[in-house]
Amino acid sequence: MDELLRATCEAERAHFWYRGFRRFVEPFLAQAIQGVSRPRILDCGCGTGANLAMLATYGQDFGFDLAGAGVAYAAAAGHRRIARATVARVPFPDHSFDVVTSFDVLYCLEDEVERAAIDEMFRLVRRGGALVANVPAMDVLTGDHSIFVGERRRYSRQGLTRRLQRAGFQIIRMTHTNATLFLPMLSIRLFQQLRRQGAATVAQSDFAMPPGPVNGLLALLLAAEAGVVRFLDLPLGSSILCLARKPAAE
Repeated sequence: MDELLRATCEAERAHFWYRGFRRFVEPFLAQAIQGVSRPRILDCGCGTGANLAMLATYGQDFGFDLAGAGVAYAAAAGHRRIARATVARVPFPDHSFDVVTSFDVLYCLEDEVERAAIDEMFRLVRRGGALVANVPAMDVLTGDHSIFVGERRRYSRQGLTRRLQRAGFQIIRMTHTNATLFLPMLSIRLFQQLRRQGAATVAQSDFAMPPGPVNGLLALLLAAEAGVVRFLDLPLGSSILCLARKPAAE
């Protein structure tokens, strides 16, 4: 996993997927903090800390991660309000944050830990505060990378809604993203699934930096899609992005 974090840290600045991800997330963050002056934002499972720089443009950024290597990368990048902790038991008081975020973390947790993590996020956010979450979607897109990173589940809109509402969140907006890449991704993942059938192979990550022109073209496609997502919720894609709120009153 430390090797994956190293590769992730190197790719997060320029890889088309991360560039697209930030474009998708930023309008959700803007809506989440609307009307709040100098909001406190906690990234639950901050990894290498790359997203903390994005969060810092919207308010005071805080983060934690269980992986010591990820926290070390974040500290080396200059982030100071970070801690090493598990998402199931977070070392901050109740109602400490205006916004909590969870970017591709829940999918790799055991069922009971996932439930505890969502409960913790609900506990940490103030009344009327928001959650912005991103999770992988659509079981048909399970591939080699899924196995490599220990993916426990992919989500449907109904499944994520049920989990968040159980904790007490109210869904404000939910959309699929990466729809423009769905067909090529589907073909690759189906091929990987067929190749694994009946074969004792060790799954490897298929995450890699494409050649410059290809990376630039894919980044442009996702930028165009992000422009659409500002106004419309998409019915399919490899990820689900959600904005939810904690009720303002008990």
